Amino acid sequence: MEPLKPPLVIEAAGEADPGLAPVVDAVAVLPRVARRGSVLGRLAAWVFGLLFGLVLAVSGWTFVTGLFVAFPALGWVALVLVGLAGVILLVWLVGEARAWARLARVEAIRGAALEARDLAQARAVVARLLALYAGRPELSEARARLDRRGAEVFDADALLALAEVELLAPLDARARAEVEAAARQVALVTALVPLALADVVTALVANIRMLRRLAEIYGGRAGVLGSWALMRRVMGALMAAGALALTDDLIGSVAGGGILAKVSRRFGEGVVNGALTVRVGLAAMEACRPLAFGALGRPGVSVTVSRALAGLFGKGPAD
Repeated sequence: MEPLKPPLVIEAAGEADPGLAPVVDAVAVLPRVARRGSVLGRLAAWVFGLLFGLVLAVSGWTFVTGLFVAFPALGWVALVLVGLAGVILLVWLVGEARAWARLARVEAIRGAALEARDLAQARAVVARLLALYAGRPELSEARARLDRRGAEVFDADALLALAEVELLAPLDARARAEVEAAARQVALVTALVPLALADVVTALVANIRMLRRLAEIYGGRAGVLGSWALMRRVMGALMAAGALALTDDLIGSVAGGGILAKVSRRFGEGVVNGALTVRVGLAAMEACRPLAFGALGRPGVSVTVSRALAGLFGKGPAD
């Protein structure tokens, strides 16, 4: 019997984007490159981190003991405050460690999927995906369908494609909505706020918030440190692939911004900034996804920019 092949599900307005292909390759390579980082750099980070913690602890202890000698009542107040600060710092560090572990888990699943060559490895990847999304009620029906249909699939690529279609399609829709919202915010602030550097600050904040939400959508739950690591990884992929240049898929958006700039310079700049935010967001989707785009087409930059800008007027294009 011929192996069951899941249907290729490609949204009408989200066909594969050739402009993102180099970005996808760069994102796929970056995790392996990062793990081969400099041993001296990691050692220096640990040493300076421990040194900073030691200096901070000794300074706090000296401050509290000095107050005990000079003003005993204030010494008790300082001791309580320092203790509370230490507890808050510890809780934050535990949360950051858990968020980092969650991102590493998603990255490990992605790496295992890229290296899966036989049915046993593919089934192991699907099992890890099901465990990753076990606590997501909105994916309960998708998990049940994947579990039921996956038993009938005897081809590794077909099984991974089925997992992508069933589990990641609804997550991709939510992720695209986040990218469009971030691009819309950047474009609107750039067009309407005349303050210097307002668009730069807005773009930075919107992109970091977008990265955190994309990571949460795909199961990563990035913390503060994880968000900066994701940002560096995405920007590194874009720079490595040359995707920040005006590639074919981005030229239409920039050209549209140039036309609008003849009517309103700020509005034209808003279109260009929104298009760059979309470029970062789509690359971030690829970086946060536990499976690379395959059965599902990659969203195109021009289509996503059009949807985002249409949302400025209260209605987007039909899905």
